[in-house]
Amino acid sequence: MSTYSQQEAVWSGLFGQNYTNRSILTPESLDALFVKIYGTSRKEMNELFLADLDRNARILEVGPNMGSQLAHLQAMGFTQLYGLELQHYAVEMAKKYTENINIIQGSAFDIPFKDGFFDLVFTSGVLIHISPMDLPKVMAEVIRCSKRYIWGLEYYSPQIEEINYRGHEQLLWKADYAQLYQTQDPQLSLLKQEFYPYLHDNNQDAMFLLRKAES
Repeated sequence: MSTYSQQEAVWSGLFGQNYTNRSILTPESLDALFVKIYGTSRKEMNELFLADLDRNARILEVGPNMGSQLAHLQAMGFTQLYGLELQHYAVEMAKKYTENINIIQGSAFDIPFKDGFFDLVFTSGVLIHISPMDLPKVMAEVIRCSKRYIWGLEYYSPQIEEINYRGHEQLLWKADYAQLYQTQDPQLSLLKQEFYPYLHDNNQDAMFLLRKAES
């Protein structure tokens, strides 16, 4: 079994279901969680990066779980929101907790949309769970189906560093994901990047916005 198949088996099973049950958040409770972790809300982060984006832009989140981040974008006024989620249980939960957001089941290794279908494609704490040897395939898929922008919020380190995750190996890495995207596609330009240190330890996350070259 390949590395990514092993990881997908873990995340699509009971381990992933338990993660979903810990992650049922409204936009308000998500903001409260972010303030507790970083001292700033997800709403403030989103507005810093997406304030000028057309509210009719077509947006895909890869790995939305049950849709908390997409619901936050919906509260900002975005109307064309899609999600691609590996875990069947999370997709079913999304049907209960979101409205007018199109979340389907599928794999980040084979995104079922045509080239350039979305104006913006993003992840939030998803790339960190993909093995570095498999990451280029996922990044290539994200780049392929984005017409213009790639956005992310991921666990940051200047070098790739594996972290034990809830007693498991090969499930969590921190890295400079914006730089890894640009290594994958040198024509990507970094429009904005902000670092968000954790309030209660020495870790930090990075939010970044990349733009594809004009075709």
